Amino acid sequence: MKRRLLIGAALSAFALTFTFPVTAPARAQNNTPIVVFAAASMKNALDEVAGEWSKANKTEVKISYAASSALAKQIENAAPADVFVSADLKWMDYLEQKNLVRKGTRRSLLGNTLVLIARKDGKFKEIKIGPNFDLAKLLGNDRLAVGAVDAVPAGRYAKAALEKLGIWKSVEGKLAQAENVRVALAYVARGETPLGIVYGTDAASEANVIVAGTFPDGSYPPIVYPVAQLEGSKNPKVADFLKSLSSPSAQAIFKKHGFSVLAAAKTN
Repeated sequence: MKRRLLIGAALSAFALTFTFPVTAPARAQNNTPIVVFAAASMKNALDEVAGEWSKANKTEVKISYAASSALAKQIENAAPADVFVSADLKWMDYLEQKNLVRKGTRRSLLGNTLVLIARKDGKFKEIKIGPNFDLAKLLGNDRLAVGAVDAVPAGRYAKAALEKLGIWKSVEGKLAQAENVRVALAYVARGETPLGIVYGTDAASEANVIVAGTFPDGSYPPIVYPVAQLEGSKNPKVADFLKSLSSPSAQAIFKKHGFSVLAAAKTN
């Protein structure tokens, strides 16, 4: 099992950290692409939003997806990017404190939920989540897929929820920690772990899993996705791209994928 998890993690990490271009029409390739670093959980929705903008503006958008923690560290180490979308406030704050975020461009874009997932053809169908529910007993000798709890936002939200519900200590030794939430999702989808904790949007993106339970409001900090232009960005089209993320068409796409759209955010 451990070997399978490690191999699966390596393959999934490669797929998510590679830079994927959202291609504009061929005649537009002379334009400087906009480079976006975004939380792995945003892939399906942001690919669609960026694709629409790219087509309308005849400008390529290149998006690299990974854990917010990994992307923030890459930005800190001078990785060339124009835009950062984090799955939590912490990693945007981290870059802002290092003066790597363009002042006046940051805003809170989206919200999400935290869910317990199971494989669609597995034995778990519905699990009532509440204080002290016996997750350790449900797992038995198996493991619980989560993002790395010390760095990955989804993992930190998961740990906070398990602590709040009083069961963290009982499952702490049963975790299969992944480098981002999409790898945790893949563990469950492939049947390598019977249960996992991911965002509601991730569960909706994978046909081989079901939502076995939803963590109650208040059991974890609000999930907020901030977005901002990075200080090193020189691309003149970034402001328009950022504005487009709050357009009615973009909001409709984000909602379709399960995100909640936050009120037109105040800039810092």
